[in-house]
Amino acid sequence: MALVLTFLGKGGTGRSTMAIAAAKQFAAEGKRVLLVGQDPSPAFSLLVGMPLSADPQDLAIHLQVVQLQSAILLERNWEELKKQEAQYLRTPFFKAVYGQELGVLPGMDMALALNAIREYEASGNYDVIVYDGNGDQATLRMLGMPEVLSWYIRRFRQVFLESDLAKALSPFLQPIAASVLNVSWSGDIFNQPAMNQTNNILEQGKAAIADPNRVVAYLVTTEEAGAVAMAKYLWGSAQQVGLTVGGVLVNRSNVTETIRSEFAPLPISQIPMRSTDDWQPLMQALPDFTQATQVPKPITVNVADRKVYLFLPGFDKKQVKLTQYGLEVTVEAGDQRRNIFLPPELYGRQVTGAKFQDGYLVISF
Repeated sequence: MALVLTFLGKGGTGRSTMAIAAAKQFAAEGKRVLLVGQDPSPAFSLLVGMPLSADPQDLAIHLQVVQLQSAILLERNWEELKKQEAQYLRTPFFKAVYGQELGVLPGMDMALALNAIREYEASGNYDVIVYDGNGDQATLRMLGMPEVLSWYIRRFRQVFLESDLAKALSPFLQPIAASVLNVSWSGDIFNQPAMNQTNNILEQGKAAIADPNRVVAYLVTTEEAGAVAMAKYLWGSAQQVGLTVGGVLVNRSNVTETIRSEFAPLPISQIPMRSTDDWQPLMQALPDFTQATQVPKPITVNVADRKVYLFLPGFDKKQVKLTQYGLEVTVEAGDQRRNIFLPPELYGRQVTGAKFQDGYLVISF
């Protein structure tokens, strides 16, 4: 399994520079590294120092680089979808639509990027994947996609199966499906081979995001007030998708007491300015990215005390909304919502109280 490393922060703070330096440092340690750039513009190529393509190419010993191109990714994924369709449907209908004619819709680029990272990780060719994305809420929504999509499937499956429509259609679904599908039909549209495969991929994604040994982010900031505020906001928002933030990189600035207090208890590293093509000073200033397991976990469940602890730095109780419409608990903080799927010991219990304590939202059941 590869470690996926990404960087969050305000534009202009040097996120791409940190990503390249980190990739070079891992490669210097003998790790097999893939540097993934989301920006399709020439800027990333110029910073890397070579023309890039949509396929991995060698940048240095142990280091490859790829520039994601959404149109090409869409075309490749469409062909894979057509193969899946041919496997399950007696008469495929997507075969008349070609990937070369598809346009990229808003939001597709992030989904395609996440799937590309998943495939690179699953290939077994890399020990570390450094992802240089937008570094903002778009990146967080991308990484939170497995949990959000699994919730939609889980929630709408429950709603559909309990509806009169499902009960009325159930006797007719199996014979109709038998004439359309190549596989047997169980009567539950959410319990079919294709859907089960999707669920497995989503569960694997959720497990990876929740494991700091597999996916971790670092904040990048300068001493400028706006950059500090944005980094702190992204820190709190990252917790809402279950992403571990391992530390703070203060780029081209001094580490002030204000910065230390704003980001406590995260470890902070001061990164010097890169004035030449010599990356060595930046590489030497980087932290040990494998130590992210020592920072606060985004969520901790204490079954014995019937409490859930959510680490939400940067937010106070006025900015957080807690609701429980069904069996799960929804926490809204900033522009992020998280549905907490409770363990069996707490499943179905009602919330009895909630409070903020030392940066944690403590929910009692």
